[in-house]
Amino acid sequence: MKHDRICKRFLFLTVGLILILNGCKKNESSPENPVVQVPIGLALSLTGNFSPYGIIQKNGLTMAINELNNGSNMPGFKFIPFFMDDKSSPDACMQIYRDMIFKNKALIIIGPTSSNCAFPADTIAQNNKVVVMGISNTVPGITEMGNYVFRNSLPESAVIPNTVQVTHAKLGYSKVAIVYGNDDPYTIGAYNAFKASLESIPGMLIVSTGIIHKGDTLFTDQLNQVKAANPDVIVFAALVNEASLLMVQARQLGIPHSVRFIGGNSFNTSKLWQQAGQAAQGSICGSAWIYSGDTPGNAQFVASYSSLYGSKPDQFAAQAYASLYIVADALVRTNSLNNETLRNSLANTTNLKTILGTFSFDANRNPAHTPVVQELDNGEFVLFR
Repeated sequence: MKHDRICKRFLFLTVGLILILNGCKKNESSPENPVVQVPIGLALSLTGNFSPYGIIQKNGLTMAINELNNGSNMPGFKFIPFFMDDKSSPDACMQIYRDMIFKNKALIIIGPTSSNCAFPADTIAQNNKVVVMGISNTVPGITEMGNYVFRNSLPESAVIPNTVQVTHAKLGYSKVAIVYGNDDPYTIGAYNAFKASLESIPGMLIVSTGIIHKGDTLFTDQLNQVKAANPDVIVFAALVNEASLLMVQARQLGIPHSVRFIGGNSFNTSKLWQQAGQAAQGSICGSAWIYSGDTPGNAQFVASYSSLYGSKPDQFAAQAYASLYIVADALVRTNSLNNETLRNSLANTTNLKTILGTFSFDANRNPAHTPVVQELDNGEFVLFR
């Protein structure tokens, strides 16, 4: 009898456990609650020259993935991320694009960090009809590579003219020195945009032009030339590592803080202050985003990011974060994992509320929203006034 009671209890427990497990399995895969996995490739410069930007982008993307996978903005879908390091190298970037497309079957690729890597790698995605979303590619020609190439990063051709106009109206400068890197698409593009914008102002003089290269650490010759020209402001079209050293060495050579530094997209990182300190005080740059902005969800984004990573986000984190919300919106509107359908849905993104502001893509798949001009004040980015 005792043995029979034990057997019956065991039978009831076994049947109950089976029913529970079957119920859980049904909830996971039932037609009422389908969850579609969305493989996404994330091509970032986590090492090399562009790593100061890529590491911050990874933070923003990780935040967005966790929020979207556990929230209500993307019902029925779940991002399956494949983070890959392009090592700031075009060759490495092309290889990880191939891996993401052919091995991981990525529906979309976010990145890469640099325009230098984007030109050869995005062509691979375009040829295979895989959507790419650039999150920090700002030079001319990015979206011209094909109709599957998008970017949510404002091109320098939209940001720099506004920066020059706003700063000139406030500071009234007439003599400008420019130092730029001639070995990177971003720095060359920024230089060309600054030069054209400055030359469009009557009476403006470019009194000195110096050339640097990635990896340089000593800029005495270029800065002595700048100092001798006695400019009102100095434009640095340089990546953050070189820009930081330029600022420090300029102040050490006696170029006063009254001579302001102006830069482009490369200035939009907390690394600038971390590396240059007080030498960067008052530095000015155009930006697609500012952490004090009142755009939808921005205050919560800044608070969450600061809590997770111990510092405020910058534009690179913000554009990375916003990119996945833009993709999620397009997915929900199509309810499909078809490449062409997603491409068309993204292209039709209009007046979407994001932390970047009210966001749309223009006819060339470039972002359409208003840039801001900001400056560094004791380590904080504030609106330039």
